[in-house]
Amino acid sequence: METAKPVVAAPELGKKELVEQAVERSGIKKRDAKPVIEAVLALLGEAVAEGRELNLKPLGKLRVTRSQERSNGKVFVCKLRQPDAAAAAARKPGQENAEEGEETSSDPLAETAADR
Repeated sequence: METAKPVVAAPELGKKELVEQAVERSGIKKRDAKPVIEAVLALLGEAVAEGRELNLKPLGKLRVTRSQERSNGKVFVCKLRQPDAAAAAARKPGQENAEEGEETSSDPLAETAADR
């Protein structure tokens, strides 16, 4: 078993940058992407607050290990397990959930702006 390597902190990813990168990668308009991203972030926050385990490819599997009430809010300690980069790269696009026996498709879930 390998020992854990120290994590070197990278710059914080804020919502504004997240929206900009999602728009760049997906090709959809910012006005269409922003409400969807905000809704997904709210759903993720609610799931973590409920102590639910998240299994979201390619992000990985997130589990709340501890939580503590503080005067300025609740603190959650989580474990996030991400698949090996080499194994993830070997999977074909659209096959993210193939290991779980779920149906997969190579069709995108939504059209990009270029498809319209």
